[in-house]
Amino acid sequence: MSLDLDQRQRAMLQEMGVRVWLPEAVADVAFAAEVAGSEEETETAAAFAIEIIAIEAINTGATASKASESRVPDRRELAPPVAPAVAPAGLPDGIAGMDWPTLAQTVASCQACALRTGRRAPVFGAADADAEAPRQADWLVVGEPPDEAEERLGAPFADQAGQLLDNMLKALGVSRRGGSSRASAAYVTNVVKCRPAVVRNPEAQELAACENYLRREVALVQPKVILAMGRFAAQALLQGSLPEVASIPLGKLRGQIYRYHGIPVVVSYHPGYLLRTQQDKARAWADLCLALELTQ
Repeated sequence: MSLDLDQRQRAMLQEMGVRVWLPEAVADVAFAAEVAGSEEETETAAAFAIEIIAIEAINTGATASKASESRVPDRRELAPPVAPAVAPAGLPDGIAGMDWPTLAQTVASCQACALRTGRRAPVFGAADADAEAPRQADWLVVGEPPDEAEERLGAPFADQAGQLLDNMLKALGVSRRGGSSRASAAYVTNVVKCRPAVVRNPEAQELAACENYLRREVALVQPKVILAMGRFAAQALLQGSLPEVASIPLGKLRGQIYRYHGIPVVVSYHPGYLLRTQQDKARAWADLCLALELTQ
């Protein structure tokens, strides 16, 4: 797989903190391929350029002693046997038949678990206030429980973490605001919709209660791939097919293709984590490339 990065996409990678560069020899190859007009040579040069970009990101963000641990995995390592799909169970309380307005209203008035205690407002990806949010998209991005900024704005992936996510998606030609087609659109949501007054990690039964809404979002969006960003997002999506998921470090869940009711799932780091841990941005870029392959 290769990505033909244009000037805009290269700029987006730089915004992510992934330094884009080409050594003179590689630049000469790319230039020669462009002049020759050979599509095959151009694609080869572009693939090599992307590998150089990812490796440079690792080398600038990690120490030499950790370079071998932080390298971008080979494509063959990123595509092990797919985990078996889980047969879907019925959704309760008529959720299976809800349209977007009804689902949004149900989330707003939800009393299903203790996370509602003291919440100011639920955080829902398809809230009526966000008229630009795509209703169907090839990409569905699931994030962690809402933080203060997300609750304040009533939208997932807010503030600096949201800006980083937007730049990551833009580097792939995808936007959460929709696009010319569903192939360029990403629907974003949180694994749970409420932030309690006393902030804490959600419990297993609370993740399960809110999963009903998530499953309906998945059914309405009809994505080709789900990107699970963060530990709780991975736990909620994979607990049916991987019961021990809560005990597995997020880093060890990466690089594999899972299934959530038949839809491929790729696990990656949350943008908020990447803001604090710059050296893992290259790994996140590898995750995005894997997810992109699944949308083709």
